[in-house]
Amino acid sequence: MSYALSFTATDPARLWTEAADAAAALVAGERDGIANMANVAALIWQAIPDLNWAGFYRFDGTELVLGPFQGKAACIRIPLDKGVCGAAARMRATQRVDDVHAFPGHIACDADSRSELVVPVVAGDRLVGVLDLDSPLPGRFSAADQVGAEALVARIAGALAD
Repeated sequence: MSYALSFTATDPARLWTEAADAAAALVAGERDGIANMANVAALIWQAIPDLNWAGFYRFDGTELVLGPFQGKAACIRIPLDKGVCGAAARMRATQRVDDVHAFPGHIACDADSRSELVVPVVAGDRLVGVLDLDSPLPGRFSAADQVGAEALVARIAGALAD
């Protein structure tokens, strides 16, 4: 089965709503969390402009481990006390960083990344991992992007759990 995904919105709020609707349709009925992460990472890569990395890090009970993504090769393991992803997972709170070089402990998997948006994925009360979006543009992610990404993750978090 193939999916013909088309995104027409230009404003971030509407674009994220379209992406969330498409993500919900992609994961509907599929129980494999890794397969669902793979499709959602690809969908976000297609829908959201100006990204150089989009994907997931899975929580293994101790640290974050690289999951499905789109973009350049990435760091494989991230401790919860390191980087933007670790902070989002540790605090279970979204991290929106306009300039990653100013973030204490930033992990530079791709030197071209300038801004980052990381949303924790929580199903029930269990940390599943994080959705990580990177951009080569400073200040790329707006409050509307944050709200939209959080809504997308909340809508499908259960389908991303193993």
